[in-house]
Amino acid sequence: MDVGVNPAEEVPEGLDEVTQQEYASLSKLLQGFIEIPTIDKAWSFRSGSEEGSHAMFMISQPSLLANKRRKSVLSSYVVKESNNSVKFHWSPFPTEVTGVSAMVPSPSGSKLLVIRNSEGDLTTHFEIWGPSEVKKEFVVPPSIHGSVYSDGWSVVDRGGDVMADVRMRFEGISWNSNETAVAYVAEEPDATKPTFNGFGYQKEGTTHKDCGSWKGQGDWEEDWGESYAGKRQPALFVIDIDRFEYLHMFHALRFNYFMYQVLKQTFCSGEVCPVAVGRALSVGQVEWAPSKYLVFVGWPSNRKLGIKYCYNRPCALYAVKAPSFKSEVSRTRGNSAEDLAIFNLTRSISSAFFPRFSPDGKFLVFLSAKSSVDSGAHMATDSLHKIDWPSDGELSPSLQVVDVVPVVMCPEYGCFPGLYCSNFLSKPWLSDGHTMVLSSVWGSAQTILSVNVLSPIDIPQIKYGSHMEKIPADVEWSWLDISSPLTKCSENAVSCLASLQFSILKIPVRGISENFTKGSNNPFEAIYVSSTSKKSDVLDPLITILHGGPHDVASSSFSKTSAFLCVLGFSLLIVNYRGSRGFGEEALQSLPGKVGSQDVDDVLTAIDLVIDKGLAHPSKIAVVGLSHGGFLATHLIGQAPDKFSAAAARNPVCNFALMVGTSDIPDWCFFLAYGNEGNPRFTESPSAEHLALFYSKSPISHVSKVKTPTLFLLGARDVRVPMSDGLQYARALREKGVETKVIVFPNDIHPINRPQSDFESFLNIGLWFKKHCK
Repeated sequence: MDVGVNPAEEVPEGLDEVTQQEYASLSKLLQGFIEIPTIDKAWSFRSGSEEGSHAMFMISQPSLLANKRRKSVLSSYVVKESNNSVKFHWSPFPTEVTGVSAMVPSPSGSKLLVIRNSEGDLTTHFEIWGPSEVKKEFVVPPSIHGSVYSDGWSVVDRGGDVMADVRMRFEGISWNSNETAVAYVAEEPDATKPTFNGFGYQKEGTTHKDCGSWKGQGDWEEDWGESYAGKRQPALFVIDIDRFEYLHMFHALRFNYFMYQVLKQTFCSGEVCPVAVGRALSVGQVEWAPSKYLVFVGWPSNRKLGIKYCYNRPCALYAVKAPSFKSEVSRTRGNSAEDLAIFNLTRSISSAFFPRFSPDGKFLVFLSAKSSVDSGAHMATDSLHKIDWPSDGELSPSLQVVDVVPVVMCPEYGCFPGLYCSNFLSKPWLSDGHTMVLSSVWGSAQTILSVNVLSPIDIPQIKYGSHMEKIPADVEWSWLDISSPLTKCSENAVSCLASLQFSILKIPVRGISENFTKGSNNPFEAIYVSSTSKKSDVLDPLITILHGGPHDVASSSFSKTSAFLCVLGFSLLIVNYRGSRGFGEEALQSLPGKVGSQDVDDVLTAIDLVIDKGLAHPSKIAVVGLSHGGFLATHLIGQAPDKFSAAAARNPVCNFALMVGTSDIPDWCFFLAYGNEGNPRFTESPSAEHLALFYSKSPISHVSKVKTPTLFLLGARDVRVPMSDGLQYARALREKGVETKVIVFPNDIHPINRPQSDFESFLNIGLWFKKHCK
């Protein structure tokens, strides 16, 4: 129910004819944007000729009726033309893949590993595909391990959009060089739980069956928070592909259920080897080393704080000898102490992940978030490092970590700001064997080295890049546009996008202080998107869009939902306030301890700038944000109560004092409130002094001044910012008569990115802003 309106004038939602027509019109428009397919992954494979190669694309598309993302594979044959251009010969239709949790080509490209963890099926299915058929197939029962970790954080919300994964954590699937074995990360087997019957406790090994028995719950075990609720400890396994030559026999015996079960247990448990790492570490991102070792990332498991989007969790690279799959006789003799030894490769640094070996195996490169770990910021400036891998394959404590790209503290405006990498390619090397291709944020743009990327008004395209020789020194790459069926969308959406334009605005800091670091006094940026087809001189209403984090960044790449809001007749101001990634470490670290003041002032400064430039009407401004963006939205309507005509907050942080006792990242509340002093002050039992400061930094402390009609969109299964946080603020607004609308999505977590929820969320945001800002 909306409050703050006369009950006698209120009309139940869904019955008003004008409202129904507007819902229908906006729904059709939004659906045209939402259904644009997304490219999740791409692979290229050499062909038999020098003139051509094969490419395979994993694409996803939201299905609103099914409320899931359909995944499919589209293939193409790439031919190099004589004039240095390329031609893509696309297969006529994509092939949908169902129940697939991971697809990993082998190093040679001759095999494809497909892993299935079907919903409701406790077994894990492995398939090895050749060019035209399944070559091998095997099933691993839950007594060996649970589901394979293939999280990848492949769905990340940026205002409702699905984008490339940000720092995949535990996922790790790696072929060895001769393609006979695969290392991977999976949930450890479920712990044995006590069994009870009518006589009390039933001892293990009891042969009689009692229909009245039941399983107890056993000990509670902590998980890694948001997106990992209920998942067991990630552990390391290796499977010997060559030992599974029974496919045809296996299928032939499916009619005999008893024999099928016997063979399944025999074949599947015998050649899956757990790698002894111990429960003190949660493992992920495994890679085969050129020698006899496996290299993986390990996170200490003593206290599992929320890890998704949180790069301030200490981690290191470790190496352990890979299983040799010895004979049954030698296997019973056990492993030597040397075989069980685990080497910490990065003792000198507090964070290390994304391990990648050079093609010649001479060095190991990895990314580090040591700035995040050492400071407490959940996302900060990255650094790139390498280790020279011993030629004899024998590891020692003397391995040295060498800086390749250090943290950049205070870049000059427009100069290289440091690394802000969301992911590494599985094969990031150019043909010279020592040059990597990296994607990083540079200011408000996502860049590939020095190559500019797409704008927020252009649908993502496939580009073909080639390294050029014998050309001027200032040009090293040639990029060609590729016509692709993946970039098609509705004519209505294309027509709407054609009328949009964007620019990146440089915003000077207001109130520069000598007490600030140089980097925190540098300008920040905002992306301004507007229409070129105005019918009059009347300014379009402005939507201010605020990213979360707070140490995230809004890049100038395509956003389906932002495009939808813009074509409704709004201009957009997407603010990268100080504290955002992509502007240097000093600017990023200037925000902790000043949240609710510095970031709020930056957003108001950006809004005032576009008003002064004549780009926005001061009485037609809306604001929307997710998480910390919602924190800012609710702060702004309290601190500047006459500034905004409407607001929308998606899973907003409204009260640190409430969140600290319910979130999977309570340390975040301490860090943002206290800054660099937050980590040493962190405790599971905050004092009255702590809670008082948390409250003073929170939007709830300004709620009595709010006048702005506000829409809340809350995920009931959110453990990062539990729903109670937003509900408390919404109830406070209702209590004082502010028009308030709350929509709860019962099955959504923090991002609210299930297709139906995402659709309904932005449909209502559009309607809410049209109602109050037009």
